[in-house]
Amino acid sequence: MPSFKRPNALIDMPTHYCPGCTHGIIHRLVAEVIDEMGIEGDTVGICPVGCSVLEYVYFSCDMMQASHGRSPAVATGIKRANPDKFVFTYQGDGDLAAIGTAETVHAAARGENITVIFVNNAIYGMTGGQMAPTTLPGQFTQTTPYGRDTVREGHPIRVSEMLSTLDGVAYAERTMTVDPKSIANTKKAIRKAFEIQKAKKGFSIVEVLSTCPTNWGLTPLKALDWLKENMLPHYPLGVYADKGGNE
Repeated sequence: MPSFKRPNALIDMPTHYCPGCTHGIIHRLVAEVIDEMGIEGDTVGICPVGCSVLEYVYFSCDMMQASHGRSPAVATGIKRANPDKFVFTYQGDGDLAAIGTAETVHAAARGENITVIFVNNAIYGMTGGQMAPTTLPGQFTQTTPYGRDTVREGHPIRVSEMLSTLDGVAYAERTMTVDPKSIANTKKAIRKAFEIQKAKKGFSIVEVLSTCPTNWGLTPLKALDWLKENMLPHYPLGVYADKGGNE
């Protein structure tokens, strides 16, 4: 029987993530795709500011740190200077959809041939649990202690739906990582996004619904249930744009 082992694209070391956080799962899926495509030496990842700010110590491919929200801009420069490299960003909802909104939208509108891994846990994680652009209506956070009021704080941003309206977006899918089936589907989506980039089709994004047990104030298991019961109705899974690519 085949053995379960660490992907070559992941460095063997403990992570800094909180117990129950699914960043580690998503990291592994990205690394497995890099291994299976045999592109470790041709891949450049862009680190954001947020919970995954230290991801450059976990991936064995080339990595570069970007200022808060600027990962798509940095990725654009790297990809244009090195068009044959695989370039991906790995960003949380605060980094991508708050301070980085302009960079994300315009990179997508230009059809930059990069891949974005977007981790949506509906809250700011690293900085203490404030409201994020993706925080649900009524959701309690450090800055919405009575629940998010859409009259006062506005409505959550559905990133995949928004970006799918742009002509430069070749592929946009929302997935999650709460059970074996959804984890397998997420890996398939990440592979598809990298294949889209390989085929030079344009901008691709995989939005992964994730948990934040620490800032949600829940156990890891209850956090998975909370995601399914509360996030899924507001953020339906599915493919929102697909202009094709090599399978």
